[in-house]
This record gives sequence, C-alpha cells and structure tokens, in this order.
Amino acid sequence: MPRPETTPMTPSTTAPTPRVGYVTKMYPRFSETFIVNEVRGLERRGVEIEIFSLRAPVDTRFHAALADVAAPVRFVPRATRASDAWSALAEAHDRLDLRSLPAAVLADLLAADPEDAVQALWIASAAHDAGLTHLHAHFGSVATTVARFAAAVLGIGYTFTAHAKDIFHESVNPADLRTKLADARAVVTVSDHNLAHLRDTYGPAADAVVRVYNGLDLDEYARATAPRRPGRVCAVGRLVEKKGFGDLLDALALLVAAGRDVHLDLVGSGPEEAALRDRAAVLGLLRDGAEHVTFHGPLPQDGVRDVVARAAVFAAPCVLGADGNRDGLPTVLLEAMALGTPVVSTPVTGIPEAVRDGETGRLVPPGDAPALAAALGALLDDPGEAARLADGARARIEAEFDVVGTSRRLLDVLESAAPAAEGRAA
Repeated sequence: MPRPETTPMTPSTTAPTPRVGYVTKMYPRFSETFIVNEVRGLERRGVEIEIFSLRAPVDTRFHAALADVAAPVRFVPRATRASDAWSALAEAHDRLDLRSLPAAVLADLLAADPEDAVQALWIASAAHDAGLTHLHAHFGSVATTVARFAAAVLGIGYTFTAHAKDIFHESVNPADLRTKLADARAVVTVSDHNLAHLRDTYGPAADAVVRVYNGLDLDEYARATAPRRPGRVCAVGRLVEKKGFGDLLDALALLVAAGRDVHLDLVGSGPEEAALRDRAAVLGLLRDGAEHVTFHGPLPQDGVRDVVARAAVFAAPCVLGADGNRDGLPTVLLEAMALGTPVVSTPVTGIPEAVRDGETGRLVPPGDAPALAAALGALLDDPGEAARLADGARARIEAEFDVVGTSRRLLDVLESAAPAAEGRAA
C-alpha cells in the first residue's frame, strides 16, 4: 500500500491547542458544508488540522469555501488484497513499534473488518508522523470505527460528532454505538433533541455527549437585500424521503388549485428525483406553458444562496423516514433563516430549536400537505408577518448558530478531550 504522505509538524510543548486529525467517510462532500464551516472556524482559532478521507470523493462539484480550508487532505488507501493488510501492519510497526500494543487493542483490530483495521493502521502511522494529538470523526458510523481503532493504536483520545442517520437509521447497531459513546473522550451532537435521545437510549455510556450546533459564517450569510420574487417558494436538499418533498408538491398543487400564482424552486438531486418529477406531472405542476416547479438539480453554494435569498418563502417539510432516517437540523434551513427568508418547516428532531412557531418561522405537522399549503399561503399573502418572522429568525441565528461561537464551544470540547502529554509508550 502507498506510504502515508504527510508534512511533518513539530509538536509544541507549550501550546494547549490540540493538533487534530479529522476522520471522515468522504471529503469533500457536496452536501456536507457543515464540516467545511467547522474546519474553517477551528483554523481561525489556531487549530492545526489534517483531514483523512476514507473514500475518494465522487462529487464533481465543489463549493468555493473549500479554498479557505488550509488543512491538507489525506485519501486513505483501501485494502483490496491480503497483502495490503500485511503492508499496512509492517508500515505501522516500523513507525509505532507495535510490540507494546496492549493486548485488548490488538484483539479489537483482529476482530475488526479487515478494511477498517488497515485504514486505522494507515491513519495511525500518518498521524504519528504529523504529530497529531487527537482524532475527531464525523458521524458515528465507519469514520468513528476507524478513528477509534487508530486512536487506540496511538494511545491518544478520540471524539466524534453524531448527526442523524448515524443515530436513528434502522441500520444502526446499538451495541456498536454504545461502545463508541463509552470509549470516546467526548461526543458532540448537533441538537438538544439528539442529546436527549442518546442519553435516554444509552444511559451512562452517553454521559460525555454535549450539544454543539452546526455553525454558519455570518459574513457569508448576511441578511439578503436583493428583491424577493413574489409567489416564489424554494426548497433545498437531497431528494430523499426524509426531506418531505412529496408533501411539498402536494401542498403546491393545493395552492395552484386555489388559483394561486406560485412557483417552487427545488434544488438538489437524489434517488427520488424521478418519482418526484412523476408526481409533479401527475399533479399538473409541469404542464407546458404553466409550469409551477423548476427542478434545478444540485447547485454550488453561491447558487443555492441566490435562490434562497430571492425566494418569498423557504420550505423544509421534513418527515421521519420509514427506515428511521430523519434530519438532525438541516444546515440549509439555518442558512435560509440567516439570509432573512421566512421559513416553514416541521417539528422533526432538532428543528424546533431553531424554528420557533410564530417567532422565528412556522411549524406544521409532518406529512400534512393542507397545513403546509396554508402556512405557505399565509406568508405569501402577508409580507409584514413574513418580515417579522424573518427578523426573529436572523436574531436566533446570530445568538446560537454563528460559527464564531460554535467553533469556540467545539474547541473547548477538543481541548478538554486531548491532554497535552499522552500517547502509547514505545
């Protein structure tokens, strides 16, 4: 397997700020702007970061904000044959002297999926060479699995951020997640709803979980001043069940049937695109000369920002998926609130922590197309009420979701989880 290519860093004996290896399943990922925001926020606070991506990116589009990330990205080789495992083991042994590896750590590695074990050894070697003092993973699934093994080999701590699919989806292995929660120096999750769920479900194993919201760069998301387009509703996200876009099309059809001049800008792609297009056609929303929906496909960050900033209302009609999947607290919903676009959403997971009904937006029951149509219509009809809710939303974002504050809280977690002097004795 290829030798880890890293730029050596000289460890500091005085600076308390950890040198952090970020372990991700895939980086960069078009839909995971929250990781980019987080890394940039930490870097501005002086944190040195290296990013490890377990999978090569498949997106062909990248956000401009990636240019502001200083952290190098290491694409971790995947084992494709038995010789890869022996190569990784030999490489790690040369760097780390695995003779002193605790028996329990060796047993965990031997019991692990071979690909996960190989990637963990590769990251451990690279992190050792780079002088990293801590590992942090995003999502409690494969990225945390690998980070946990790598941290154990190095004798350092790890933390991870739990989002939504890695907590709620039917594929989650409760025993595995419990182990990760208990072993981690700390765990971050993105909403109070998630925090309560983890503590209720996993008890003392979740004692180290704290809530840190995903943050926004409010210089990039200043209150929009461009004229808004009357009757224009927008929605952004992957075209998957949990987003509730089928309900949104039903609501739009109700507004059209009532004689309303409305149009939906739907931004994103995903496995349900064909079904949603068919649904729009059946509802009469795509008739020639009177189309009421534009399927934009995925857009870069500035393109999304322009669509949202010019819309009269932003809709996030999230639902609970049949497989248990759900949104934690959609970043694009926070972005719409920051831009001053009035929002209509549903009380799913952490959404009510940002969207307070009648104060920072409107909430309707998930899966209730008539209620969704009524809420959208009310805001389209009453610009004064829409502006009042938008003012409240902007204030809420400034108070709780500014990346300046969220990165400070995350750094507090990382500093407390990564003592200055540690590591497995050679």
